[in-house]
Amino acid sequence: MLHEMKVTDLAIDPVSNAPIMILKSLDGKLTLPIWIGLLEATAIATELESVKFSRPMTHDLFKTVMENLNITLSRIEVSDLKNDTFYATVHFHGNDKDLTIDARPSDAVALALRMGAAIYVHDQVIRKSNSLSEAPKELVKTEEGKKWTKVLEDADSNRFGRYKM
Repeated sequence: MLHEMKVTDLAIDPVSNAPIMILKSLDGKLTLPIWIGLLEATAIATELESVKFSRPMTHDLFKTVMENLNITLSRIEVSDLKNDTFYATVHFHGNDKDLTIDARPSDAVALALRMGAAIYVHDQVIRKSNSLSEAPKELVKTEEGKKWTKVLEDADSNRFGRYKM
């Protein structure tokens, strides 16, 4: 089963200082944190914040090429989680053909945001992520652990302003 999701937050992991992209289902019942790189977080944040640069960034360039070749992005799917690595597929349509390409979730999401395409997550990814996200009890008891738990539980679209580049 696929769950349609949207990016609701970008946060910083208090332990590793790595950016985390928070996806939440449209009904608000499911949350999926995905650790991403700083450059990928920048690509996502700039689109969410409608920041425009004088020169196109990589995802903007790809969007322009797609538009000029009459290729559409129908959807992206976060399709698997193996060995702590998330996998995604990007689904294109053009020239009467459908094409699916492997991608990092952060790149797929950055492109989907620019193209207005739907973001889906496979059920198995949610299950695998939930089994990994059981925080050690000693971490949850710390103040930092409590704050982090609250971030994941309460992630919503009103929190973007706190992510600074």
